[in-house]
Amino acid sequence: MASYTIDIDETYSVSRPRAFALFADHRRFGKLLGAPVKRVKDSQQADPNGLGSVRKIGLGPIGLEETIIRFEPDELIEYSITSISPLRNHLGRIRFTDAPGGRTTINYSIRFDDIVPFTGKLVHMALEKGIRKGMRRVPELA
Repeated sequence: MASYTIDIDETYSVSRPRAFALFADHRRFGKLLGAPVKRVKDSQQADPNGLGSVRKIGLGPIGLEETIIRFEPDELIEYSITSISPLRNHLGRIRFTDAPGGRTTINYSIRFDDIVPFTGKLVHMALEKGIRKGMRRVPELA
């Protein structure tokens, strides 16, 4: 079993609340990543996309479910894959911090282990490429 990490830091001329809202809303998050995302379970908190909410990424029976395991408005979103997956110990973390000039820095990190040999490298490459491409779209979508 191999371990993989993706770490992306970008700073945008977007306020922290606007940037957070983009990543927190499951539907808009899907538009950011260019993948179909649907909330399949609402959070019991004030924000239906918050702590305990579940989103499905993919179409029909093909896809993964991710559960929001930590949700601190305008600061932090953490999620983990909670459906059957070729990955283990998955943790996605999106941290939002203030940057000079009213800008926002977003640190997006993902860590996971593969359980099927060689799949981790492919998943790592595809995820990193997709997230980097999506992160370029933050200014237009936020």
